[in-house]
Amino acid sequence: MKIAFIGLGNMGLPMALNLLKAGHQVTGFDLAKSQLEAFAAAGGTVAPDVITATKDVEVLISMLPASKHVEGLYLGEGGLLTNASPKTLLIDCSTISPKVAQAVASAAKAQGFPMIDAPVSGGTAGAQAGTLTFMVGGEVKDVDKARPLLEIMGKNIFHAGASGAGQTVKVCNNMLLGIQMLGTSEALRLGIANGLDPKVLSDIMSKSSGRNWTLELYNPCPGVMENVPSSKAYAGGFGVDLMLKDLGLAVENAENLDASVPLGKLAQQLYQSHSKAGNGQLDFSSVFNLKKVD
Repeated sequence: MKIAFIGLGNMGLPMALNLLKAGHQVTGFDLAKSQLEAFAAAGGTVAPDVITATKDVEVLISMLPASKHVEGLYLGEGGLLTNASPKTLLIDCSTISPKVAQAVASAAKAQGFPMIDAPVSGGTAGAQAGTLTFMVGGEVKDVDKARPLLEIMGKNIFHAGASGAGQTVKVCNNMLLGIQMLGTSEALRLGIANGLDPKVLSDIMSKSSGRNWTLELYNPCPGVMENVPSSKAYAGGFGVDLMLKDLGLAVENAENLDASVPLGKLAQQLYQSHSKAGNGQLDFSSVFNLKKVD
């Protein structure tokens, strides 16, 4: 298939490369020159701008940082809904506000474009391995059309409901992830303060009632686990500021619905403190090093 991929960042680039490896024709665009060079080196076609990238394609996939970028791409002056080929399947994999996802999908539908929101979980390792989890919102027929491509990039494809449902699941998931990382970090820190070996402590807790994904697969303590950001000076992975953005989406959504998320709000405050200390670009597991908060 002819595919346009907009947003070749830490997640988007390996996702696009997996589509290339599967034999699809992929044209990509990103604002970062280094990402475009890496994409071209792997055999991808680089476009000089978004409009050129999306000309005469069957599917358009976007992976952008925030709601404002998605709104600008699709709804802005000269946006894709006024320039893309009619009936192009639109797949937005960004993590954004459910309200924005619904608004963009509604505008797309009004102009004859099938569209789904399909945010992901699994991190950069999952993107590289093609084992991401997709949380999808949209009409069944559009999800079915997108599924063969999603299955190249991911291992688990879940249709959560109508447009925006994928984003709702994602903000719930990431709120829980942020809370889990804080709890795991605190438990490990307490054990270390008592003289325990963090690897031994991690092994025991991973076989006990405190087991969780961050402990078993993304341990925040340096030296406990290989090939995770904590053992690479917290480089790469999922940034603190991106986690902070997702927590903000979750808290905003909860406030709009008068839902109680006190731990979500506390997590937001703690990641905010960590970011303000100059750690915003580090992986979110670096919250293991969060300084004492009064």
